[in-house]
Amino acid sequence: MLNDKKVLFSGMQATGNLTIGNYFGALSNWIKIADEYETFYGVMDLHSLTVRQEPAQFRKRARSLMALYIAAGLDPVKNCIYFQSHVSGHAELAWILNCFTYIGELNRMTQFKDKSAKHADNVNAGLFTYPVLMAADILLYQADVVPVGKDQMQHLEITRDIAIRFNNIYGDVFTVPEAYLGKSGAKIMSLADPTKKMSKSDENLNASIYLLDKRDDVIRKFKRAVTDSDNEIRYDESKPGISNLMDIYSCATGKSHDEISAEFAGKGYGEFKIAVGESVADILDKLQVEYDKILADKSYLDGIIKENAQKASYFSEKTLRKVKKKVGLTERIK
Repeated sequence: MLNDKKVLFSGMQATGNLTIGNYFGALSNWIKIADEYETFYGVMDLHSLTVRQEPAQFRKRARSLMALYIAAGLDPVKNCIYFQSHVSGHAELAWILNCFTYIGELNRMTQFKDKSAKHADNVNAGLFTYPVLMAADILLYQADVVPVGKDQMQHLEITRDIAIRFNNIYGDVFTVPEAYLGKSGAKIMSLADPTKKMSKSDENLNASIYLLDKRDDVIRKFKRAVTDSDNEIRYDESKPGISNLMDIYSCATGKSHDEISAEFAGKGYGEFKIAVGESVADILDKLQVEYDKILADKSYLDGIIKENAQKASYFSEKTLRKVKKKVGLTERIK
């Protein structure tokens, strides 16, 4: 706990292009809780190395993600927004925690099985021990809470198991993190297949709305969104396509499902899809103006990167020194 505030940690990988699913499901909620917690938001570039990256493009995307965090409304003074690779404690603690994590635990991780199937030609050790690095990310800052979706709960559970195991051996070293129980972000589904989550890695570019999509592309994608045949705008699990569009419109406008149904009563899907598209495009237009401004000001972004790397390193070093002492590593002589 820092400054009498609980610590919250989260981050996103520096690969792919962020979607409105990332925005409405995570980023917009991060902004709302900035004053409530001491926050650390990482550009998780070390995690991205489990898949081969083209170096120049990778660096560009990592910097782009940092700019998107800020453009979306995260204040880089209130929130510690930093590159994971700029804080060596992530990798150092991950190695130590590897020695307190069991093979059987890692074998049970469903994400390893899923990603191994997708990248069968590159099933590397980093992919296998990925959850340990994620545990190090969280425990390094003594995070009290971590915003997680259902697909990440298993990672939080193994993090808790590792922390508890370490504490049982060495005393009260790590804060055992809890899932963030505030208002969860909306789960935005694919426009092409509303039974699947919208993904920044979807091969079908029409399935996702990316934060840097131009206005015409946003409207066009919504016009093509999969719905159903009855043409009634109501929220119903038997209507996943239209329900997903209602969720998106609700996120963009703040209107409830009942209000949306009333607004479009007697109107067709075509009119509703355009309204959803325009409401999202309005948000993205503003975000993109800020994004372009931030990326164009190299010294400003470089300053944030430098200052927040120092801040993250300061907090992480306190944990790392304690861990090294507990396990018996020889203290460095300065």
